[in-house]
Amino acid sequence: MNIYDLIFYLFAALTLISAFLVVTNKNIVHSAFYLLFTFFGVAGIYVLLGADFVAIVQLIVYVGGILILLLFGVMLTNKITNVEIKTGTINIFSATIGVGLFSGALLAAVIYAPWKVTAVQEPVPTTGILGTLLMNEYILVFELLGIILLIALIGAASIARR
Repeated sequence: MNIYDLIFYLFAALTLISAFLVVTNKNIVHSAFYLLFTFFGVAGIYVLLGADFVAIVQLIVYVGGILILLLFGVMLTNKITNVEIKTGTINIFSATIGVGLFSGALLAAVIYAPWKVTAVQEPVPTTGILGTLLMNEYILVFELLGIILLIALIGAASIARR
């Protein structure tokens, strides 16, 4: 086992444990903070895979935008910390069927998939390539998306102004 494998297992453990805590925690504020660690773990795995642009977008959009919005919404709402998230009903039968189907598909993928070991290649940075493509080949689509987002922002501002 090399250092790359060790770092991957650390990020995978961070992601899985914090995602489990998001689902099982009764306090919604604590769940939102555990979601922060889940997003950071996923971004770390993206970095290890050589997808640096996707990792930065993960951090900016999810950690910087959605999670902060969720935290402010939860923390500014009155009396939200005492609300129980879980209900008393648990569907054992449907959960057993779902876990069984997922386990069967995972086992079939592990047993019957043609696995072959190849040499690990050095990851190539993708940010420069994506920037070149956006500014050369897909400039029209990029500009149209910018105009659509500007129209949505103006619409949201006009609705919020009323």
